[in-house]
Amino acid sequence: MPTPTNRQALLVIDLQHDYFPEGKFPLWNTAQILENIKRAIGQASAKGMLIVHIQHIADPAMGLAPFFNEGSLGAQIHPHIIAAAPNSPVVVKHFADSFEQTNLNDILQAHDIETLYLCGMMTQNCVTHTALSKSAEKYQVSVLADCTTTVNEMLHLIALHALSPRIPLLPSVQALA
Repeated sequence: MPTPTNRQALLVIDLQHDYFPEGKFPLWNTAQILENIKRAIGQASAKGMLIVHIQHIADPAMGLAPFFNEGSLGAQIHPHIIAAAPNSPVVVKHFADSFEQTNLNDILQAHDIETLYLCGMMTQNCVTHTALSKSAEKYQVSVLADCTTTVNEMLHLIALHALSPRIPLLPSVQALA
């Protein structure tokens, strides 16, 4: 994995098959969000930023889940996202907070990261919980508002509005320029 040349990281949260039209829990506006995130990954790569894929896997101890079951096609990260950042680390999580019981903080600390840009799925759940995580408090955290989505536009906008007093919401083109 290449060493980032700055102290910034892009976290790509849960860009997994089950959230796309052919998956078990398709979200709103996924085609546009996929394109926006691919562009954001390209911009981040050009800046020498660390890119980290976050992958949610249902906890098998909790029984069979409706989606993201280990080994399923639906749990796999979308191939266009992997292709955009093929050498990036993958952090597997079992909770909405990408830091909870994962090695994410270890990876960020190893690269001396100070600033996090978050993108991904779902706005009101994993993106928000990661942004507001107790473990994220040591970083400057922003959410790329045009690179997140959820079940529908209304819930997406409500979640962004709720997050906005605490976490900067930035357009990806501006944030990663």
